[in-house]
Amino acid sequence: GSVPSMLQNEVLLSFAFYSTILIVKMFIVAIITGQVRLRKKAFANPEDALRNGGLQFCRQDPDVERCRRAHRNDMENIFPFLFLGAIYSLLGPSPAVARIHFLTFCAGRIAHTTAYLLQLRAPTRSVAYSLAQLPCFSMALQILLATTPYW
Repeated sequence: GSVPSMLQNEVLLSFAFYSTILIVKMFIVAIITGQVRLRKKAFANPEDALRNGGLQFCRQDPDVERCRRAHRNDMENIFPFLFLGAIYSLLGPSPAVARIHFLTFCAGRIAHTTAYLLQLRAPTRSVAYSLAQLPCFSMALQILLATTPYW
């Protein structure tokens, strides 16, 4: 319904907070990717290369590709979280338990991006990835259990 009823749903507000943090984080990764492209002169499109020194700069760069992989991994994981978290929020979970789910995912994804972009020693990135997956599996299971009678 309306905004006032949403403002009374503590779980939905917590979900909105953490989801927005994650989306802003994705915007930051996109900006970083663009900055690395400019610094390394490695452009995906001929028109950008021409504007920045010539067609020879329409090329790939390992650092740009690392940023792109981090961004793609965000899309593969944050988009499903947005769906799962929204549905989970409507199931009426305990606000404290829901917040732990959302915070764990958010912290795991921030740690994952940090490990990816700063090339931190393995298994830092995969541990962060796995940590963030736990609340997603938990929410998915709870959604399936709540909706099984309606299949």
